[in-house]
Amino acid sequence: MIENTDFTAIRREYSLKILDEKNVAKNPFIQFSIWMEETIKSGIIDPSAMILATAGSSGIPSLRTVLLKSMEADGLVFFTNYESRKAKELDENPNASILFLWKELERQIRISGRVIKVSHEQSEEYFHSRPYESQLGAWASEQSKIISGREYLNNRFNEFKEKFNNEEIPLPPFWGGYKLLPGSFEFWQGRESRLHDRIIYSNKNGEWKINRLAP
Repeated sequence: MIENTDFTAIRREYSLKILDEKNVAKNPFIQFSIWMEETIKSGIIDPSAMILATAGSSGIPSLRTVLLKSMEADGLVFFTNYESRKAKELDENPNASILFLWKELERQIRISGRVIKVSHEQSEEYFHSRPYESQLGAWASEQSKIISGREYLNNRFNEFKEKFNNEEIPLPPFWGGYKLLPGSFEFWQGRESRLHDRIIYSNKNGEWKINRLAP
């Protein structure tokens, strides 16, 4: 058992790139696209993985990792079970934040805003683009519910597999997409001596204002 472990010696310098407010795109969605494209080309595993933070009426925050599935002109889209903990918290409080961490590039992006559900049609279109087994999994998993064990989950999967019998699987009524409508983007680039570059975009009356933050 590890007790009183000191992690202070774990450190390194950041020196791969720089980030200057004079050179970033005027629109944060464009800047996000530039960084995402560079991340994909770098070969980083799961470049679209993002940490989603929500808090319900209790005010207690919770985190989990989800996958970004699309970026639209006004927001970022992900999909989940509408009966999950995250969904219940979003019902109570639609404000959320997401974090992309690409440590290999010494970069991260924080995005905060309001979350809305996407249309049934959009959820249905994406659901049917998923692998058949993933569609079955959406029906089988009562996300965030306490279950008796793995066998229970496997049995539910097999029950739905038999029920649909290789036919088209309908969109579950409890499953679909959300879109985060950003009010702010913060782009972080690691720099030497912990003097990191932090550029924040804030939406003021429909216009994006760019500022530098102290690290």
